[in-house]
Amino acid sequence: MPQKLEQLNQFPDFNNYLIFVLTSLKSEDEPTRSLSGLILKNNVKAHYQNFPPNVADFIKRECLNNIGDPSPLIRATIGILITTIASKGELQTWPELLPQLCNLLNSEDYNTCEGSFGALQKICEDSSELLDSDALNRPLNIMIPKFLQFFKHCSPKIRSHAIACVNQFIIGRAQALMDNIDTFIESLFALAGDEDSEVRKNVCRALVMLLEVRIDRLIPHMHSIIQYMLQRTQDPDENVALEACEFWLTLAEQPICKEALSGHLVQLIPILVNGMKYSEIDIILLKGDVEEDDTIPDSEQDIKPRFHKSRTVTLQHEGGEGEEGEDIDEDEDDDDDTLSDWNLRKCSAAALDVLANVFREELLPHLLPLLKGLLFHPDWVIKESGILVLGAIAEGCMQGMVPYLPELIPHLIQCLCDKKALVRSIACWTLSRYAHWVVSQPPDAHLKPLMTELLKRILDGNKRVQEAACRHLSHSYPVGHSAFATLEEEACTELVPYLSFILDTLVFAFGKYQHKNLLILYDAIGTLADSVGHHLNQPEYIQKLMPPLIAKWNELKDEDKDLFPLLECLSSVATALQSGFLPYCEPVYQRCVTLVQKTLAQAMMYSQQPDQYEAPDKDFMIVALDLLSGLAEGLGGHVDTLVARSNIMTLLFQCMQDTMPEVRQSSFALLGDLTKACFPHVKPCIAEFMPILGTNLNPEFISVCNNATWAIGEICMQMGVEMQPYIAMVLNQLVEIINRPNTPKTLLENTGM
Repeated sequence: MPQKLEQLNQFPDFNNYLIFVLTSLKSEDEPTRSLSGLILKNNVKAHYQNFPPNVADFIKRECLNNIGDPSPLIRATIGILITTIASKGELQTWPELLPQLCNLLNSEDYNTCEGSFGALQKICEDSSELLDSDALNRPLNIMIPKFLQFFKHCSPKIRSHAIACVNQFIIGRAQALMDNIDTFIESLFALAGDEDSEVRKNVCRALVMLLEVRIDRLIPHMHSIIQYMLQRTQDPDENVALEACEFWLTLAEQPICKEALSGHLVQLIPILVNGMKYSEIDIILLKGDVEEDDTIPDSEQDIKPRFHKSRTVTLQHEGGEGEEGEDIDEDEDDDDDTLSDWNLRKCSAAALDVLANVFREELLPHLLPLLKGLLFHPDWVIKESGILVLGAIAEGCMQGMVPYLPELIPHLIQCLCDKKALVRSIACWTLSRYAHWVVSQPPDAHLKPLMTELLKRILDGNKRVQEAACRHLSHSYPVGHSAFATLEEEACTELVPYLSFILDTLVFAFGKYQHKNLLILYDAIGTLADSVGHHLNQPEYIQKLMPPLIAKWNELKDEDKDLFPLLECLSSVATALQSGFLPYCEPVYQRCVTLVQKTLAQAMMYSQQPDQYEAPDKDFMIVALDLLSGLAEGLGGHVDTLVARSNIMTLLFQCMQDTMPEVRQSSFALLGDLTKACFPHVKPCIAEFMPILGTNLNPEFISVCNNATWAIGEICMQMGVEMQPYIAMVLNQLVEIINRPNTPKTLLENTGM
């Protein structure tokens, strides 16, 4: 079929035929007519600039004449086609489009009005910035007042379209909307009690955005808005409830939050807590009744792509940590990863978390009475939500929770062996939020029983529990690391007495885990190595840990993305084991050099013949450079012979000039580490390297600049007075960085060296 269509595309009339089938061939069934329109849409996307003018005009005319087709499917298809033509830069060359669509809104015929609004909504979504610019002579001055008139329309579908259109212009603070802001807000209030759920959803969405951009206009009405949102957060339609729940998240970021919400906490807290239960659909999707699934292989779509975090050097050169104050990112894996990314449960939990950070201990009188009933409830769904509540408030209410923890922590540890997998996995997460307190108590009090239970959970029969127990549940809600990895970071050397037991468990898991959790296991091992450092360098530990890691290393091909987490893990292990890694270093070092070389070669071929070669995945090179850094840092002077026998300095010269900032960032980290470990190999290249370092002292790329600065500092310490000829290449930039306002702390430390 597609080949046939491509051939038909050679005929200029083919597109006329497609539009004819869509708009005029009423004898055909609707799906066929719609398909014809979608094929035309794809042609417009790919070849519109080659359409003869008479064909383009005919298509545009037919679209506008038939936007009121009696069939909702055909109207929607024509709307998509109009938007596609408009988005090909045609809004400027189709001046009659917007006036005609706006005009058609006045039609007595419902279908014409609804079809025109559908098309306008898509145009507002796709081209909101262009509509608010001089390029089109500011059509919004007419469109926005027009849309506002339709908030009172008798059809809920039309009311919903009208709000959705205006909503596209709130965040960008379009002038025409700001001029009509009071009418807009009054019109929204008038729709507060609308019986249509789509209208209610759009009203909630509008109020949440207005809270961000025009809170001044909402403050006089704040009491009634809050009352309305309390109602909507309990809306029977979950989509409406979710939009309304976003209001509390947004309000928590506003300075007026505390004052505005204080009197309403007594109503709000129970509503949020109630929203934190799994819905029946969640439980079905999460296979909440399936307990043992660890022998079922993972399907590949379960495994989301991982993104490697490049090494940023801090003064102690801890490596592996990102920039300070990273945002929580909702797109990553999280505890409900088989559900749509964001739902009422997560939004309610996130809202409770941020409000706990605003109100601190003042939240507890509203929560503690509820928590008692939840945490010991016979229904596992309610008990599970109580454990999530306890985790959500951990950060904000920590001080106030301390008196209750000696009683609560043992209860949570007991929940780690609950018969329901979803209870076990949330208990892992919540315990991780209190790991800091657990570690501050005498080890026998809670750490020992917690370690014992957690290690059993790492070998749980349920994959989700394995994951929660051993994963850095890094981003998204619930926020924070998985229990075990967080515990490792908090406990550090407290873990040393348990190392043998921990390693036995992690190594046993190697044989048990399916693909996805295996990747998480690498993470747990890497974190363990970072936490206990040189304590890992004992022959018995090395004998346990290294054979399975090296076996996986030999199994994986150079093209396999599973190398990323394994390389990151080995990087931490090499840094921790130091000389203990020596027996394994040669093949690992060689492979890293090969990965860098292969990637550079592929990039070269791609730049010369992009049509014949694919662009390389530079993550392979970045991760390999970071592992080489780990080796140089861990092995110190022992790395000398490896460097001597390879062309790493030549490769590094190329990597330092790569177009991708992350590649340069990792290159400079490696340069600094090689400078410390085996300076005689670096010294001959200084004259070539220094100008490159100088050009990378650009604070716009903060991590690159940071690592370049650090490398210069290391080189200066080795060179001493011989540094004189090169100072001019870097001095001005360094002075500029120091004098720049709000330069991050790590960068200042490195620059100050």
